[in-house]
Amino acid sequence: VRPNNYSTFYDDHRQNWSIMFESEKAAVDFSKQVCIAKCNSSPALDSVLCQDLLLGEGQGVEGGDSLEVAYTGWLFQNNGLGQVFDSNVNKDKLLRLKLGSGKVIKAWEEGMLGMKKGGRRFLIIPPAWAYGAQGVAGRVPPDSTLVFEVEVRRVKLAKECSGSDGLSVSSRDSPAPSPVPSSDGFSSD
Repeated sequence: VRPNNYSTFYDDHRQNWSIMFESEKAAVDFSKQVCIAKCNSSPALDSVLCQDLLLGEGQGVEGGDSLEVAYTGWLFQNNGLGQVFDSNVNKDKLLRLKLGSGKVIKAWEEGMLGMKKGGRRFLIIPPAWAYGAQGVAGRVPPDSTLVFEVEVRRVKLAKECSGSDGLSVSSRDSPAPSPVPSSDGFSSD
């Protein structure tokens, strides 16, 4: 995924292909279909498939970073998107999570690494990386492959420390100073 509605892909011979789309929505929809096609063409899905839809800006997230995300989850049915089983997109509250804390399914811990603020990613998750043989009563049948679209809305880096002047300083290289954290520890934007 590239700015200005471009997507770049490599084929089996490591040749680079770039496609320009007439709109961001067309580029995003195409990227989702590529990820679904990867899933349908693999003999057995044994890891999380990730496809960036929008790259976002800033530092890529790492284990220990705190995020607020908007998401929608579908069941993977009939080789594509099935029924929505969970979403917070039209709700007031974003999901807060700390990567690496084990509070979300294993696939999210792996699949969200490297995402940036404002980034959107498409994840296709095999049952072993999600809810496995037990499923979730009334929502996710046992042994279900899941699909999530996640968007990182806010980020708080784990590697923040206080400088000698009392200002918050990030230990990672950053071209711009970090915004002053709000009372809940997330930046005010």
